[in-house]
Amino acid sequence: MAKDSLEELAHPAYWNTRYGGDDPDAATYDWLRTFSKIAPFFAKHLPPALSNPRILQLGCGNSTLSYDLYSQSYHNQTNIDFSPIVIDAMRAKHPEMKWMVMDVRKLAFEDGSYDVAIDKATLDAMLYGSLWDPPDEVKANIKAYVDEIARVLRPGGKWLYFTWRQPHFIKPLLQRPDVWTLEVETLADEPGGGGMLEYFGFVMTKAGEAH
Repeated sequence: MAKDSLEELAHPAYWNTRYGGDDPDAATYDWLRTFSKIAPFFAKHLPPALSNPRILQLGCGNSTLSYDLYSQSYHNQTNIDFSPIVIDAMRAKHPEMKWMVMDVRKLAFEDGSYDVAIDKATLDAMLYGSLWDPPDEVKANIKAYVDEIARVLRPGGKWLYFTWRQPHFIKPLLQRPDVWTLEVETLADEPGGGGMLEYFGFVMTKAGEAH
């Protein structure tokens, strides 16, 4: 995409147009991986469903991810997106789940409200320009976003982030040694590796003991 097009991804107007149009993607679309591809990563890093973890889906869009996890008994999910059009559509489609219009850079939740935060390419939509030296707007958006996730996660909570961006670009944006540990895993298309394009799963675990 051109730079101007990439900049549009950080604003609700682009997504309202996309989700409200006649494009087939207006019905459902999963960035990066479908659930079946990333289910092993979730099995490894999510708390057991029986513990009823509080999960925050960041920039949920119209992905099936929330409902896929709901179908595995993860019922305590809050799904947020800054596009009212997609939130209205998803609320109508899955009224049994919680949907809220909200900007991930300004979360309206109390400190320590969630056990897990999940981002499937939401942060990626904020990135444009050179990743060697991101524009000031990109740096400000990412900082605001990361600050908010750090705030709403409980001690011991996890932020799971999926991206196709190379870790050497992403790590400097996410590292908070005084807040959490950071691990990254390569997600292959096939068991044992393979596939045309690598994706990555980041795990940020907030310092402190779980209560």
